[in-house]
Amino acid sequence: MHPDVVPDCLQCLHADAQLLAFDKPAGLLSVPGRGADKQDSLATRALAHWPDARVVHRLDMATSGVIVLARGLEMQRVLSAAFAERRVDKRYEAIVDGWPEADGGDIDLALGADWPNRPRQQVDPVMGKPSLTRWRVLDRGHGPDGAPRARLALTPVTGRSHQLRVHLQAIGHPILGDALYAPPAAADAAPRLLLHAASLTLPHPLDARPLRLHAECPF
Repeated sequence: MHPDVVPDCLQCLHADAQLLAFDKPAGLLSVPGRGADKQDSLATRALAHWPDARVVHRLDMATSGVIVLARGLEMQRVLSAAFAERRVDKRYEAIVDGWPEADGGDIDLALGADWPNRPRQQVDPVMGKPSLTRWRVLDRGHGPDGAPRARLALTPVTGRSHQLRVHLQAIGHPILGDALYAPPAAADAAPRLLLHAASLTLPHPLDARPLRLHAECPF
């Protein structure tokens, strides 16, 4: 299916009998939250058009980009297993504060919930779960104020909550616009979180051939 815009301003990247893919805008929940004011979500909007749509994974509300939904319970099981078994390749783009010294590397820091400050997560070498992010510099530049900024390609090998945001903050390069983890100057440097799920490749549940999905980075 060619890219299309379906009701409620959802940009559909792919649709077939097994799965759906969308380019989620920043500021839209992936699934409904608690309370009447948090019922609007990508999943809710998709259900209005595809009644068999089922959630497989999520993006943070502040993150934009590729998100996949299954069609029906059996496809939800198959696709959820592909994510759980790390047979899905995900790549993100982010603009961070400062210039990393190297051109790429790995961030291998265990993560866990910061219980008194939920939904915040934190580096927790004792109780945290193993978490691995691979990163590479795409570009080095400056903000309007002359401050150094870097555009990074990010590959989360694991899929912990807020993993990319916490890992980058932990190495001293918080993502711009991150109201949860960045210090005030970096948090205020962008009108939104500058984190985008740019591409996702998964084995199609029908024949296991790689399905490559891409959403152009909006920043």
